[in-house]
Amino acid sequence: MSTQITITLPDKIYQRAERFARLANRDVASILADTIQLAIPPTRSDTFELEPISKLSDNQVLALTKLQMEPFQDTRLSELLDRQQAGILVEDERSELQTLMQIYQEGLLRKATALSEAVNRGLMEPLG
Repeated sequence: MSTQITITLPDKIYQRAERFARLANRDVASILADTIQLAIPPTRSDTFELEPISKLSDNQVLALTKLQMEPFQDTRLSELLDRQQAGILVEDERSELQTLMQIYQEGLLRKATALSEAVNRGLMEPLG
């Protein structure tokens, strides 16, 4: 299934995509679709159920600024990263590592968004 959309690109970006498409002997639309697919990481399906941070109460936003992985997930992620670094990660562990990395990245993005929202609302001072 595909969804057709219309976007407006700056001329320089379109020209870059057009030149690249010519080099690759492909159409611009497929180049842009592939680029978007590679640039946007996958997310778990339950992220659709999350309330947008801008709609959360001040207390909920502040709580999210302290968001961390569950301790057992954090420990396991560290173990798997160590095993990957050592080159001894087995196939079953690769998918577990990928899942934990996705949880980590989504949590980090949610936390960063909450920090930004908290600063915008005047709930906290900018970091740094």
